Amino acid sequence: MPDKSNLSPRIANRRALHDYFIDAKIECGIVLVGSEVKSLRLGRAQLNESFARVERGQLILHGCHIDPYEKSAMVYNHEPLRERKLLAHKREIKKLSDASAERGVTLVPLAIYFKGGRAKLELGVGRGKRQHDKRESIKKKEMDREVRRAMTHRQ
Repeated sequence: MPDKSNLSPRIANRRALHDYFIDAKIECGIVLVGSEVKSLRLGRAQLNESFARVERGQLILHGCHIDPYEKSAMVYNHEPLRERKLLAHKREIKKLSDASAERGVTLVPLAIYFKGGRAKLELGVGRGKRQHDKRESIKKKEMDREVRRAMTHRQ
């Protein structure tokens, strides 16, 4: 049976890598309704302004926008910006809670993808970058790109 995980979309939060140093990553499940799954399969979601928080011993995703499914009746559709519960083991939630208790540390969603038919969210523990850190990251990326470009032109 061929692996179909590459056929599903990977919705990435590219802004997160620009704004945060990612210290650790964790994969967790998401509690979704049917119309949200259909929209995710079409790649209709945005993670730009989203974040996660530990509330009453549970991981909750805030600010993730999943477009309403167009072919669904309005009665059965979902709220685009509703809070969604994330599924992880208690010890992982405890680690994330301890890590995010520090000042300047937040839980940042990095990507939503499908694995084995189930929607997964990659969550990162991020420390905020300052403006000069962002400039250094951009310079480093440009230098790497120039080196790769020079190596390909030599052959």
